[in-house]
Amino acid sequence: MDEIQNLRSQNLLPTLNLNNAHAKETSLLDIASLSALVAMAFYARGFDGGAGALLIAMDQNAAYDNPNFNWFKQRRGRFVYIDRVIVSEATRGQGLARRMYQDLFAYAVQCGHDRVVCEINLAPPNPASDAFHASMGFAEIGQASIHGGAKTVRYFEKALS
Repeated sequence: MDEIQNLRSQNLLPTLNLNNAHAKETSLLDIASLSALVAMAFYARGFDGGAGALLIAMDQNAAYDNPNFNWFKQRRGRFVYIDRVIVSEATRGQGLARRMYQDLFAYAVQCGHDRVVCEINLAPPNPASDAFHASMGFAEIGQASIHGGAKTVRYFEKALS
């Protein structure tokens, strides 16, 4: 796992396979919906062509119909929203998520952004994500029940300097 790669220039099948192996935490996609997601993304990068790890984020201008993205859109004028971050079982513990987040933060600052936002499931809980985001400097700014009450999420923000 050497360098972070732009997923726009990759075959998306490995990215699709990694995403769908973790559809419970993210959402199930087909190749057309993944292609559309990557095309509208502010940031779509990963390791090993998206098979080892991936991070897809949108800025406030994305035409993205998602309840969590819309929560931020209603409350923040300008932001970068982390839609999904996945690290494969085989590559966990190598610091790939941290490297992608640091790369995203640097790119966001370079593009004039001052905040990165995300959500983390409260129900069902995700303690590993809670600990990781706390270590990366994210702070909780709200909560919501989505998908007809099937999921409760907490909203987080990290100020960039």
